[in-house]
Amino acid sequence: MAYTSAQKKAHIQELQKYLNAIAYYHPEIPCILPTGIYDDKTREAVRAFQKFCHLTENGETNQATWDKIVSVYREDMKTVPQPLEAFPKKKNKVLKMGEHCFTVAVIQAILMELSKKYNNLPDIAVTGDYNADTVRAVQLFQNMCALPVTGEVDCSTWNMLAQCGCDLR
Repeated sequence: MAYTSAQKKAHIQELQKYLNAIAYYHPEIPCILPTGIYDDKTREAVRAFQKFCHLTENGETNQATWDKIVSVYREDMKTVPQPLEAFPKKKNKVLKMGEHCFTVAVIQAILMELSKKYNNLPDIAVTGDYNADTVRAVQLFQNMCALPVTGEVDCSTWNMLAQCGCDLR
């Protein structure tokens, strides 16, 4: 049976999910989003993992690297659950166009879920990139919530997103 491109993408996403979870416990490994594309960010995360585990640092996922990723992932998942501090604690922090981080992906995920409930919010992709679609969705959300319409996420907008996201349960 042939290895399809869909299967390849699924395997890469699985690798990326494991690496992202491992990065939570080991900050020397960069966080990556599970895109299903073995890109430069994935190679960088694999290389950092290989360095962390004293494997050959080439950014490629051979059997030894894969086995170690799975092993470390399983061990890390046995630890005590940690609270997730998604929004930066830095005073007056504002997330805006051009940023790329996990918090942006959380914002996009909340907005995507809210779009299923509210027809006037657009369905946006969860990419972790604060792009024009994210700006527009944030502006619409801010307008709906009587917040200053900036298209940027400050503490007030974050708190409202978090509250609305909790209300979806």
